Amino acid sequence: MRKIIILLTLLLGLSGFAYGKDMINVLTTTEDLKSITEAIGGAKVKVDSLARGYQDPHFVAAKPSFMMKAKNADLFMVIGLELEIGYEELIINGSRNQRIRIGQQGYLDVSEGVNLLEVPITTKIDRSMGDVHPMGNPHYWLDPENVKVVAYNIAKRLSELSPGNAPYFQENLASFNKKMDEKMAEWNKKMEPFKGRKIAIYHRSWPYFVDRFGLVVACELEPKPGIPPSPTHLKEVIDIMKRDKVGVILMEVFYDEKPAQFVAGQTGAKVIVVPNSVGGTKDANDYFSLMDTIINKLADAFNSADKR
Repeated sequence: MRKIIILLTLLLGLSGFAYGKDMINVLTTTEDLKSITEAIGGAKVKVDSLARGYQDPHFVAAKPSFMMKAKNADLFMVIGLELEIGYEELIINGSRNQRIRIGQQGYLDVSEGVNLLEVPITTKIDRSMGDVHPMGNPHYWLDPENVKVVAYNIAKRLSELSPGNAPYFQENLASFNKKMDEKMAEWNKKMEPFKGRKIAIYHRSWPYFVDRFGLVVACELEPKPGIPPSPTHLKEVIDIMKRDKVGVILMEVFYDEKPAQFVAGQTGAKVIVVPNSVGGTKDANDYFSLMDTIINKLADAFNSADKR
């Protein structure tokens, strides 16, 4: 009888949620997903992320410490669209955690159902094209409406893993969406005067953002996604910016600012360095403050350019 009790205890521990586990250990690839998961999961989740917001999420090392984090995860969550293609499989395999393998309930690609942009029309993609993603641009979280889809996907999976807490997760989802709608009204009002305004960007992180708020990308400092700017290409960028009277260069915190400052010096444009992920700066400590930071800095830059 004692052996049977011990065996049942072990089985209960291994089976996790089917037997009422109340705290879900979640590992996300980005701090954006961590922020959204904490909003939806509340006191029922413990969340950690691999990449920090001030790092390029395309290039995360598959560290042994990350594999140990993955080993203890009940749910491994990714942006998807091959953003994490360089490291996610290495980390999952290194963790030896069967629960979080692709196709298992403990693995979640949150991109399902989001409105995708820049899906290539050709299947013939190679490195000569730069860092092109064959399934579409993966920076979709910079459109707040896509984040509502992400939040739904997260709430659904948490509810599946812990059915007893499903009403709690749904209540948090409703609160999250309510705040998102309120903030969207605020953000749209702030960006309304600048619809149709042309900007320059460094990397192709911003299509979802500019599409949502009605801006136009006139040029990119990278000649191809992921390829550092060359002097020849920067001259072309300068010519376009002068011709189109582009007054703002928008770039991420983790790229070298020197090329952008050089272009700014030749055109009179203002360089706006902003986080494109939660945690990219101290002010961007959750998704809402991330968007506040981007929109406020961009609006200030447009207003300053208009006064010159």
